[in-house]
Amino acid sequence: MNIHEYQAKELLRRFGVAVPDGKVAYTVDEAVQAANELGGPIWVVKSQIHAGGRGAGRFADGEDGKGGVRVSKSIDEVRENAKAMLGHVLVTKQTGPAGKEVKRLYIEDGCDIARELYLSLLIDRASSEVTIMASPEGGMEIEEVAAATPEKIIKVAIDPATGISGYHCRKVAFFLGLEGSQIRSCTKFLTLMYKAFLELDASMVEVNPLVVTGAGDVMALDAKMNFDDNALFRHSDVADMRDEDEEDPAELEAAKHELNYIKLDGAIGCMVNGAGLAMATMDIIKIKGGEPANFLDVGGGATKERVTKAFKIILSDANVEGILVNIFGGIMRCDVIAEGVVAASREVNLHVPLVVRLEGTNVAQGKKIMAESGLPIISADNLEEAAAKVVAAVREAG
Repeated sequence: MNIHEYQAKELLRRFGVAVPDGKVAYTVDEAVQAANELGGPIWVVKSQIHAGGRGAGRFADGEDGKGGVRVSKSIDEVRENAKAMLGHVLVTKQTGPAGKEVKRLYIEDGCDIARELYLSLLIDRASSEVTIMASPEGGMEIEEVAAATPEKIIKVAIDPATGISGYHCRKVAFFLGLEGSQIRSCTKFLTLMYKAFLELDASMVEVNPLVVTGAGDVMALDAKMNFDDNALFRHSDVADMRDEDEEDPAELEAAKHELNYIKLDGAIGCMVNGAGLAMATMDIIKIKGGEPANFLDVGGGATKERVTKAFKIILSDANVEGILVNIFGGIMRCDVIAEGVVAASREVNLHVPLVVRLEGTNVAQGKKIMAESGLPIISADNLEEAAAKVVAAVREAG
């Protein structure tokens, strides 16, 4: 689960992590009130959407050409900038050309910035350790730094048995070129950030930029947090921060039915049982020259009703020109999948090519159900054949 910048800063502030003062605003009047309460004399008006690159982004209907993060030197400028952002669509590298409508702002105190750095905590799944990533190239996307100058990134793994120590913090601070009181400030910042990461069951905390102020303090000028959905039952306050307006409606609907669905940009819809098999299915579709329209794992114990719902969710994507169902029946029975596919196809009046590959428990019954359905279902005996058939069918239909 993702949250907004102002929410991430609120959580970090609870743990004592240094962040500038700020207030959220949903209207222009609230933005002006927030600025008056903060006192100024400089404020930063920040668009709050679930996407990076807001400062470099552009509003789709913006006449001034300015981005989604703006420095304001008067209350009048705060008002003008709030009007230019609220209710308007912000387009960044991460939103894609469609952009996202700005429905809330964060009004923040200005900061005396001496240097901009990069800092994050994330889980290295290969080593099962929380890992610090840091770079002196703050304000830039870390992917760009990694591609152009990988030597400017340091990774420091933290043993979960011992936790973070002064050694980890000093190693990062020295790499970033900090000195004197800046090192002590960085050590405190990292220690508290690590505590927040663990206690909130975060999967990532990213501070970009991490700034060194003119006074030598280290502070989070921006903050992004992701959380492990499986642990949200322990954090009702965090779960309440979910902004469904920022999430894909189909993904939200899938979650209600315990389906793992992620929309992609391709034309071939996928329904698979098991995350690993789903990834392999997407890969082989690409190898055969197609592009997957989604990741969808129906799980090992899906019912006929859940399979029907999964099928409907795939077809709700207007970009889908064909569907590949790839089921290996272990716990999941092939006849249940077949019943769901047939029911959904009839209910939604299937209008795109459908290729189904079944293998495993009750596979004969499953194939019989589809063969006797009277529907134009294309059968395949293995994954490679299935991928080739669905790609060819989509091309022929197009």
